[in-house]
Amino acid sequence: MDDTDRQLIALLREDARLPVVALAQKLRVTRATVQNRLARLQREGQILGYTVRLKPEVEAGRVRAMMSIAVEGNHAAAVRRTLWGHAHVVALHTTNGRWDLIAELRADSLEAFDKVLNGIRQIEGIANTETSILLATDKA
Repeated sequence: MDDTDRQLIALLREDARLPVVALAQKLRVTRATVQNRLARLQREGQILGYTVRLKPEVEAGRVRAMMSIAVEGNHAAAVRRTLWGHAHVVALHTTNGRWDLIAELRADSLEAFDKVLNGIRQIEGIANTETSILLATDKA
C-alpha cells in the first residue's frame, strides 16, 4: 500500500459514496487509476466493505455498551466468528491483559439489552464478561 492508496482510503472514510471521478480529481490521477486501485484493494482484502455513519442524534435512544470478554482456552476464533454474526455487535476488538475481546454493543432498550447480554454470555467458549453502559461520548 502506497501513499496514493492511503489517501484514497482516507477519502473513502470521509465519504464512501464519492464517485470515482471525484476521487480521481481529489487525488490528481485518472479515473482508471482509481478504479484499478479500488479493485486491487478489494481483491487483496484491504477494503472489506463500505458502511454508513449516522449522526449521534439518530441513535440517541439506543443503549450502547462495551463488553469485556474472557475466552476459554483456544475458543477465541470461534467466539469472534459468532460475535461478528450477532446483530447487536457493532465493533469487536482483540486485546491483551485480563480480557481477550472487547465488543461494542447496541440495543433499542434496556430490556432488549438485557436479552443481548444473556445471549452473548451463553456463547460456547465465553468464560466471563464485564459490561459497562456508555453514558456519554466526547470526541476530540
